[in-house]
Amino acid sequence: MGDELKPFVDWNWCAARAGTFVLADCRWYLDGASGLDAYQRGHLPGAVFMDLDRWLSGPASPEAGRNPLPDPEVFAEGMREAGINDSDTVVAYDDAGGVIAARLVWMLRSTGHNAAILNGGMGAYSGEPSTDTPSPGRGSFTAGAWPSRFIADISEAASGAAVDARNRYRFEGRQDPIDPRPGHIPGAVNVPCRENLDAAGYLLPEPKIRQNFERAGVVSAPGTITYCGSGVTACHNLLMMEHLGMGHGKLFVGGWSQYGHAMDRPVEILLDHSVLHLE
Repeated sequence: MGDELKPFVDWNWCAARAGTFVLADCRWYLDGASGLDAYQRGHLPGAVFMDLDRWLSGPASPEAGRNPLPDPEVFAEGMREAGINDSDTVVAYDDAGGVIAARLVWMLRSTGHNAAILNGGMGAYSGEPSTDTPSPGRGSFTAGAWPSRFIADISEAASGAAVDARNRYRFEGRQDPIDPRPGHIPGAVNVPCRENLDAAGYLLPEPKIRQNFERAGVVSAPGTITYCGSGVTACHNLLMMEHLGMGHGKLFVGGWSQYGHAMDRPVEILLDHSVLHLE
């Protein structure tokens, strides 16, 4: 995994290196609102738009989940259209504390490219948003296979040390407005990625974030499998563990949107602090 650059950078880092990296707007919304529309209304100056549905995900299905990894050539074509080359450094942002931008950053870092999340996202820039759309020349990004050492399948997620990055109400099974069954993978622990952020979408102090993981019994990333609804926000937890020096874990890309459709697999829900195991 690309280790020359830490997984999170701030605006001062960007300002000091203007012109040496590609800024990518990764806004995307679970409710179906258009990230492209948001980009066109205003984005950070010089940013290109990266469409999660078109370039960062493959076709959705109950068997693969809502946002499976795309064919490597599809991903590479998206990078080329954005003017990105193999040697480029990419800094990605959104308006959700980086939990969406994390997907692009994880995909790039896991395949050996330099990439980072802009801490604070849209809010990190104090100037006026731009409505100018950059017209970069076509890049020369090369397609490469997704590295199996950083990816877990459904069986591995069901039998390993799984960390669920979803909000607590979804992990506990109190509500799931998206997937067919509420609950979580049996034995999984919950480290909601958004609880590592403050109200403005900036990372909390590192000791506090480390405490969030340690409270769930997570002290090291190797051997840990992280999932969420569909393999997007779980990337934020993986990058956060790397940022803290905990090493590299694995992503269960299909997440709950795959596991919840596998009706032959048991689930757990929490009722009044008691664990209910459902076959």
